[in-house]
Amino acid sequence: MTVFADTHTHLYLNSFDEDREEVVMRAVDAGVQYLFLPNIDSSSIADLGSLIAHHPGTCIGMIGLHPTSVKADYREQMGVIEMELRKNTRNYCAIGEIGIDLYWDKSFAMEQEDVFVRQLELALELRLPAIIHTRNSMDIALTLVEPFRGKGLTGIFHCFSGNIRQADRAIEFGFKLGIGGVVTFKNSGLQQVVQAVDLQHLLLETDAPYLAPVPFRGQRNEPAYIPYIAEKVAELKKITVAEVAEVTTESTLKMFGLDEQKRVV
Repeated sequence: MTVFADTHTHLYLNSFDEDREEVVMRAVDAGVQYLFLPNIDSSSIADLGSLIAHHPGTCIGMIGLHPTSVKADYREQMGVIEMELRKNTRNYCAIGEIGIDLYWDKSFAMEQEDVFVRQLELALELRLPAIIHTRNSMDIALTLVEPFRGKGLTGIFHCFSGNIRQADRAIEFGFKLGIGGVVTFKNSGLQQVVQAVDLQHLLLETDAPYLAPVPFRGQRNEPAYIPYIAEKVAELKKITVAEVAEVTTESTLKMFGLDEQKRVV
């Protein structure tokens, strides 16, 4: 059976309140056996934990403070995140979702940078990968990651939307590129990046409930759609879907330290 991993999905959000269990089952039926769930802020920790507890081995948690949640109370938020991380380190396979977002609100841009760097430091200290969000901020994020180059920090540039130069730089820093539904969009610049970058540097993700791939564009996204993303990657690289699944899933499990034990929690 072809086995896929969705390296980024927000199944704990209220978009899935009516059919969350069915969504998980559809994913497993589609071969998506690993669902990695990034945290947003202190308000999402409990729902994230509940989902992981109900689906051990399938739903796997990360912990971090999302850049759009960096507001006036960011110190308190970071305190909660760091306390949870240090108290339950083994419950989380990565620090995420973290990064810089200059699309919605720039009023806390400097604070976002401080929080991002602090979480990169935590990732390095605890030897966990960092899951990086970059919206209207790719070069800034790369500049902030660069001082960690060569120190053992690794992770994923989630929902990668940069150009080939930026992709090469991220890979040089030890990171993978998260490839989602955008790669299926007509005339997507991401297609050129996928063609240029070796498959070993690419991972699959949905970012559900956002950014559903064609033919579901505009609808709620879910992990069961990972095979559609894999099909597009296979088409662009002129290989089989099975090859895409094998390489990306193996890379995912290695990235999150699950290649031998298959599970962190």
